[in-house]
Amino acid sequence: MADAARQSLVPGRLPVRAASLTRFGRELVAMTILFVIYKFGRVVHTSDVDLAYENAQRIWDLERWARLPNELDAQQAMLPIHGMVEFANTYYAFVHIPATAVFLIWMYLQRPALYPPVRRAIIAMTAAALLGHILFPLAPPRMLSSYGFVDTAAVYGPFDVYAADPNKESLVNQYAAMPSLHVGWSMLVAAGLIAALKTRWRWLWLVHPTITAMAVVGTANHYWLDGIIACIVLALVVYLFGNGTPIPWYRLNPLHLGRLLRRGRPDAAPDYYGIVPDSLPGEELAETGLSEKDGEAVAPTKHSPQDCVTGARVAPGPPSP
Repeated sequence: MADAARQSLVPGRLPVRAASLTRFGRELVAMTILFVIYKFGRVVHTSDVDLAYENAQRIWDLERWARLPNELDAQQAMLPIHGMVEFANTYYAFVHIPATAVFLIWMYLQRPALYPPVRRAIIAMTAAALLGHILFPLAPPRMLSSYGFVDTAAVYGPFDVYAADPNKESLVNQYAAMPSLHVGWSMLVAAGLIAALKTRWRWLWLVHPTITAMAVVGTANHYWLDGIIACIVLALVVYLFGNGTPIPWYRLNPLHLGRLLRRGRPDAAPDYYGIVPDSLPGEELAETGLSEKDGEAVAPTKHSPQDCVTGARVAPGPPSP
């Protein structure tokens, strides 16, 4: 404890800590603004109700043609167990956003090398989902009462996050079902934690997207295809942006992203699970905590004992003479 106290008095530590808090605060504000933009974009767009129901019929027919499991069967199996229904309603309403927020904060603080690709993935996936919600309005299964679906939140509770009349809803677009960000974000959380941790129990994080998928289908808020498309979108954005150079916020604009796509994805050195590229511009290199030597990004030479248990592999340094 005495050593820790002496180290806290070393000149320069306070500015570094203040700078870190400032960056963390900017990150929180930026992610919050982006989420508000996403929610606002869904609300201000007025969905074509007739088209939303027509698309619902198309999705239903496509799933039956593809022989996907029937959402009605899944709900009917859950309805006799009222405790399970209430748990699914609660999980759907209150786990989705808080779990994703905690995951992003933890990744930023504990796995800074893995955070940039996670940030890019969630931004790109959310933007793609917003585009899908606008171009393909879709009535969720709970609105298809003629097929026998039940709005479990309205009937069983304990919470109902939607208004009784979706056409009078002012804060939520109830026809934004395709793709399911509940499933997409939960898969990103699970994949990120599996990549960030080394414990043999890390694969249990797949329970989160599994429960989420069962909850959104059992409560009749999404079709199976909503979750499948969300996972495909996640895989696509990870492929496009997962190995690229970490992008500062001021460069997150369509022109810069277009240049990245035209330039192609650089081959990555075997570091940080292939996420950090071989060479980075000076300003972006500083954000990763790496240094540059002979034109290559290499890890810092000094590590604390805690670095040995972080779970993220460090980039190999130059060979010893």
